[in-house]
Amino acid sequence: MSNRLKTILSSVGPAIGLTLVASAALAEEATAAAAPTLNAGDTAWMLTATALVLLMTVPGLALFYAGMVRKKNVLGVMMQSFAITALVTVLWAVIGYSLAFTGESPFIGGLDRLFLDGIEKTSLSGTIPESVFMMFQMTFAIITPALITGAFADRMKFSAMLVFMGLWLVLVYAPICHWVWMLDSKGAAIGFLGAMGVLDFAGGTVVHINAGVAGLVAAIVLGPRKGYGTDNMAPHNLTLSVIGASLLWVGWFGFNAGSALTADGRAGMAMAVTQIAAAAAALSWMFAEWVLRKKPSVLGIVSGAVAGLVAITPASGFVGPKGALIIGLIAGMVCYWGATGLKHALKYDDSLDAFGVHGIGGITGAILTGVFAVEKIGGTAGLLEGNGGQVMTQVWGVLITLVYTAVVSFILLKVIDLVIGLRVSAEEEREGLDLALHGETVH
Repeated sequence: MSNRLKTILSSVGPAIGLTLVASAALAEEATAAAAPTLNAGDTAWMLTATALVLLMTVPGLALFYAGMVRKKNVLGVMMQSFAITALVTVLWAVIGYSLAFTGESPFIGGLDRLFLDGIEKTSLSGTIPESVFMMFQMTFAIITPALITGAFADRMKFSAMLVFMGLWLVLVYAPICHWVWMLDSKGAAIGFLGAMGVLDFAGGTVVHINAGVAGLVAAIVLGPRKGYGTDNMAPHNLTLSVIGASLLWVGWFGFNAGSALTADGRAGMAMAVTQIAAAAAALSWMFAEWVLRKKPSVLGIVSGAVAGLVAITPASGFVGPKGALIIGLIAGMVCYWGATGLKHALKYDDSLDAFGVHGIGGITGAILTGVFAVEKIGGTAGLLEGNGGQVMTQVWGVLITLVYTAVVSFILLKVIDLVIGLRVSAEEEREGLDLALHGETVH
C-alpha cells in the first residue's frame, strides 16, 4: 500500500467511525420515537370518557326506559339495565375483551386476554393504559345489550333475559366489534368489515344497528304485550325519561369524542358534531310530530335527541358541522316514522322503540356517513367529495351486520325458549314484573 493511500485512510477512518456512531444514535432515537409512550392528557380524557359512557347505562338508560313503561314494570326495567351492567362487566373481563380485541383473524379474536391475562400496570394501547382502553370498550359492551331490553319490555323472564344477554355478548357483540374495530399494531384494520373500508367511528354498526335488530327479533319472537293496541300503555313518568335522556346526551360526548382515543382536534370535532346532530334531530322529530299530530310532545323531543345521537355516532369522527346538521334533520324524521308508521304498519310490538330509534337511526347514520365523510377530518372522502363507492361500502356493512345479528339472535331466543321459556305467564304480565319477578313495587 502506498504511503499516500495510508495517509488518506488514516484521515478518513475517524470520520467513518463518527458517522457510524451518529447513525446508530439516530436509529435508537427513531426506535424510541416509534415506541408508544403514555400520554397523561390522553389518559385523563379517556378516564373521563369511560365514566361518561358508563353513566349512559346507569343511571341514564335505566331512567329513560323506566319512565316510558307502566308503573307496575318500572323496577323490572331498571333492574335489567343494572343487572346487565354487572353481568357484562364480568363476561367482558373473562372472555369478551379477548374475543373482540386480540388475535389476527379477520372474524374473531383469540384467548390472549382471557381473564385479562397479560394486562399489566405498564401495558399500553396507543398512548393510554390498556386497562383504560379495556374499560372504555367495556362500557360500550354494557350499553349495547341494555338497549335491546327496550324492545321486549314488560314481558320477558328475568332469567331468560340474563341467559340471552350473556350468550349474545359472546356470540354477537364481540365478533362484530372485532370485525369493525380490530386493528394491528400499525393501525391497519384486521377485522374484515374494517378492512373492507366500513366507517364506524363510535358504534353505529357495532352498537346501534346490532342492538336495534336484536331487539326487533326479540319483540317478534316474544309477540306483543297483553292488551297491546287496546289497553292504555301510556308512559308512567316522563320526568324520569327526560332526566334519563339528558344523561344520555351528556354521556354521549364520552361515547363519540372518546372514540378518538386521544385528546385532539378530531375528538373536538366529534364533540361538536354530536351536539349539532342531537339538537337538529330533536327539532326535526318535534316539528314532524307537531305537524302530523298537532302537538309537540315531551317524549317526542327527547326521543328525537336520542335519534340524532344514534345517527351521528358512526359519522362523528368523519363528518363536519354541515354534514352533522343534515344527518340530524334526516334522522329525526326517519326515526319518528320508524317509531310510529313502520311499527304500526308491520304490527310488531317494539315496546320502547329500540329498533325504531336505534336500529333505524343506526342504519340511517351509517349510510349517511358514506355521503358526508370529509377526507380532511377522518382520512376518507364520502360521496360529496367524489367517493361514491363509500356509500355502497357502508350499505354492505349494514346488511352484513343486520343478517348476522338477526340470525344468531333468533337462534339464541328459540333455544332459550325451548330450554327455560322466554316469556312470563299471562298472570304475571297482568300483575306486573316488579311484583311478579322481583317482589317489589314503586309507591
